[in-house]
Amino acid sequence: MAAELLSAFLVGLLGGVHCAGMCGGIVGALTFGLPEPVRQSLWKLVPFQVAYNLGRLSSYVLAGAVMGGLGTLLARIMPVYYAQRGLLAMAGVFMIILGLYLGGWWFGLRRLEKMGGSLWRRVEPFARRLLPVRSTGQALVLGLLWGWIPCGLVYSMLIWSVSAGSAVKGAALMLAFGLGTLPNLLAMGFVAGGLASLLRKPAVRQAAGGAVILLGFYTLGRVIFGF
Repeated sequence: MAAELLSAFLVGLLGGVHCAGMCGGIVGALTFGLPEPVRQSLWKLVPFQVAYNLGRLSSYVLAGAVMGGLGTLLARIMPVYYAQRGLLAMAGVFMIILGLYLGGWWFGLRRLEKMGGSLWRRVEPFARRLLPVRSTGQALVLGLLWGWIPCGLVYSMLIWSVSAGSAVKGAALMLAFGLGTLPNLLAMGFVAGGLASLLRKPAVRQAAGGAVILLGFYTLGRVIFGF
């Protein structure tokens, strides 16, 4: 499980190139929407950024638990060995697809994002009511809702969570992934704009996409060769 958690963390870290495009605008809007005295003080800004991301990660963990539980049900329907191998192979394939998406070589994951758009349209009105944010409690709730924004990166990880084997392991996988996204999103929250511009550069995106593709092939190799 340690290898899976490390891989999930790396996907979240490398996926920062996608976070810049998907969530960079959101982070900037949330930051600049705070009262000026909060924006001008690092110590006052930190609790709001922590609350946003704590809420976001909580949503990921909840979704990961649901998907991990689904994987457990599938394993009961099929022979355990074949279910685990099949789900792990599916995770590897989706990691390769995710790498192609991050690198800008193929955008098939946008179809998944469009499917999730219907859910977000139901959630978004509640998020708008929390703006502008004036307390860390509001920031936490807004982060919980933020975690449900349609995102091919998150959806790929959720599909991977199905192969985790249990609700607890699915939640742990999504937590590791969420922790991997923290450095980029926190940095964008404190230095809105600059980091997002760097992460949008094609060379950076392609390097991250290539690394995730390698992780996907490594996952498939575990299925085929049993290492």
